[in-house]
Amino acid sequence: MDFIALIPARYASTRFPGKPLAKLGGMTVIERVCRQARKALGDKVAVATDDARIMEAVKAFGSSAVMTSDAHRSGTDRVREAYDNLGSKADVVINIQGDEPFIDPSQIQALMRCFDDPRTQIATLIRPFPRTSDISALQNPNSPKVVVDNDGFAMYFSRSVIPYLRGVDPLEWPEKHQYYTHIGIYAYRADVLRQITRLPQSSLETAESLEQLRWLQAGYKIKTAVSEISTIGIDTPDDLARAEKFLLDSRDKA
Repeated sequence: MDFIALIPARYASTRFPGKPLAKLGGMTVIERVCRQARKALGDKVAVATDDARIMEAVKAFGSSAVMTSDAHRSGTDRVREAYDNLGSKADVVINIQGDEPFIDPSQIQALMRCFDDPRTQIATLIRPFPRTSDISALQNPNSPKVVVDNDGFAMYFSRSVIPYLRGVDPLEWPEKHQYYTHIGIYAYRADVLRQITRLPQSSLETAESLEQLRWLQAGYKIKTAVSEISTIGIDTPDDLARAEKFLLDSRDKA
């Protein structure tokens, strides 16, 4: 099975304009993402962007990039266009967020292994929620939760805490049940990617503002892989400062 990683990266972020070109430890965020992806996939990595500045920066550090429309509603749509524009024949497309400079190659490989199961149409990562954590962290709506079936396929994603533990004090929920939070990295069979980008928004997606619910509601099978690794996504300048500190701390420990 042939894989390709595509990294959607746009310049005009509302909360952090120019984010892909922001410097982190002396290197742009997008270069760090590319470097991590290439550790798992070699040269089968390309950035999908709508901005010539990002395109030129990516080419300057030796990676591939492809221009896409600036009208896409989501990174998934941008990845689909990039796949077509490249003329790729890869069986599976991995969508790596352009603001995940610390994604680990083992996480990408875990996504790839999901396709050993022929039932897998889409794959994503989940992380065990620490049983010692406070309930307030579990209740954070910006950290989507997921429940899976016995074969590791997602049953539902929610910004609410799922499952609800009846008869248990909510303060004890993290200790009494193994909850999982979602890591927003996906892989899709190429034909499925084309199909899901043609789907209209669904009622569940609109309710929770979670794109993956559109796919579940339409009947697609989403396989999950468990990762214990914590990543730092960069959405704001404050996140960048936190990532810079994380990088410095990691170097000090090395």
